Amino acid sequence: MKIEKNTVVSLRYKLTDAQNNIIEEPDSPMVYLHGGYEGTFPKIETLLDGQDIGYEASIQLEPAEAFGEYDPELLKIEPRARFPEPLEVGMQFEGVPDEEGDADSTDDEDEPLIYTVTDVADSQVVLDGNHPLAGMALRFWVQVEDVRVATDEEIENRHPDGAQAFAFGMPDDSDDGDDDFIGGTTGPSGSAPTLH
Repeated sequence: MKIEKNTVVSLRYKLTDAQNNIIEEPDSPMVYLHGGYEGTFPKIETLLDGQDIGYEASIQLEPAEAFGEYDPELLKIEPRARFPEPLEVGMQFEGVPDEEGDADSTDDEDEPLIYTVTDVADSQVVLDGNHPLAGMALRFWVQVEDVRVATDEEIENRHPDGAQAFAFGMPDDSDDGDDDFIGGTTGPSGSAPTLH
């Protein structure tokens, strides 16, 4: 079966930087709904369109085709007193509270930014709202492991049944994190935002 709109694709992949340093090479395949449902990057979908099981290729994505350019305006320095203890580098927070305690968001329609703690001092915390791979050219090796027709429910939900959202280069979901802060917080290995 060929990959086309409304097929579910199982894809093995290896993600490296432009110097071929491995960033991610998971044991299990990524499973996504093909056809513009934001399950993977558009350039990868274009590469895979019309291909069959066993197809493999390598492709480079420039920052604009992956996680965007690094935006220095997404760096924030906040008072440490606003954050729960213990506070560690690598922890992630959905949104950042402003003076009134509301979560910071660029637009009501957008998902709130995920901020990563990059430095902790006695009285201040440095937060970065950029994706960890922002500003990087990335190389993907991909191999199609399986292709099947999507169910009506999968098409309606815009993702395959039981498939996890993949967030390349983000910490994995191995720690549920018991902390709560502006819609939730994650530790160094907590859950990550959905890849777009």
